[in-house]
Amino acid sequence: MGKKVTVVGAGFYGSTTAQRLAEYDIFSTVVLTDIIDGKPAGLALDMNQSRPIEGFETKVVGVTTGPNGEGYEAIEGSDVVVVTAGLPRKPGMSRMDLLEVNAKIVRQVAENIAKYAPNAVVIVVSNPVDEMTALAQLATQFPKNRVFGQAGVLDTARFTNSIAETLGVPVKSVKALTLGSHGDTMVPVPSRCTVDGKPLSDLLPADKIEELVVRTRNGGAEVVALLKTGSAYYAPSAAAARMAKAVVEDSGAVLPVCAWVEGEYGISGVYLGVEAQIGAEGIKKVVEDKLTDTELAGLKEAAEAVRAKQADVANL
Repeated sequence: MGKKVTVVGAGFYGSTTAQRLAEYDIFSTVVLTDIIDGKPAGLALDMNQSRPIEGFETKVVGVTTGPNGEGYEAIEGSDVVVVTAGLPRKPGMSRMDLLEVNAKIVRQVAENIAKYAPNAVVIVVSNPVDEMTALAQLATQFPKNRVFGQAGVLDTARFTNSIAETLGVPVKSVKALTLGSHGDTMVPVPSRCTVDGKPLSDLLPADKIEELVVRTRNGGAEVVALLKTGSAYYAPSAAAARMAKAVVEDSGAVLPVCAWVEGEYGISGVYLGVEAQIGAEGIKKVVEDKLTDTELAGLKEAAEAVRAKQADVANL
């Protein structure tokens, strides 16, 4: 029996994620859903026609879903569901501005996942992601390890790319990390950043590193401002697809994700950007590593900022 993955939402983010997952050629089926009639089926047909050229066998199925859960039976038996549904940011909007409108969408999606794919691991990417991950867990009532969010993989990639471009080195020679929330309380971790094994602090002055940290924190807004319509999707979809791959391959890969924290770093009872080992059951365990006092303080500050908002989503 081949593996099945569903991507909810066929906007740029969702459709690009579906394409990446199909091209991995590790699933029997990728299901793409959307509320716009015909759109997911059209995209699926287009992707399937690329199979002979790209040489993959994974079948893409596009399904239109209705306001009362019509169409969701297509996701039955999914091993992983990636939730991209919701509105993207417009220039000048913060991720938080999307909270109420996307909460309604994510809650409805989560309830249908619970009904039709009760054994799935759920990866949430809808913004604001820390809050929407908490909401998806509440709405599905799934164990917390089976619901997690995409943030750190993308933010770390943005940080890594900025470091590589600044120093003029290949991206593969840079190891970087960001934790905390996906937004204003993001915590890039310079103490864990190396270039060809050398500490970043040996190669760049503190003020330059801080500039890169700020650029990483505003990474999504920078793209939104340039595009003027819609938000980033190439790097975000790469991050979400890579996380889904780690789940279905039960790889044990350690990735920075939005995971439920229960005591790690002295923080409890909140979804937060931390490193975690990913496998078939979602989060195998949160991985604690050494942080500087400043970085740890930033992580705790992020936890409290997110905790306040996550308490609000229960009522949305």
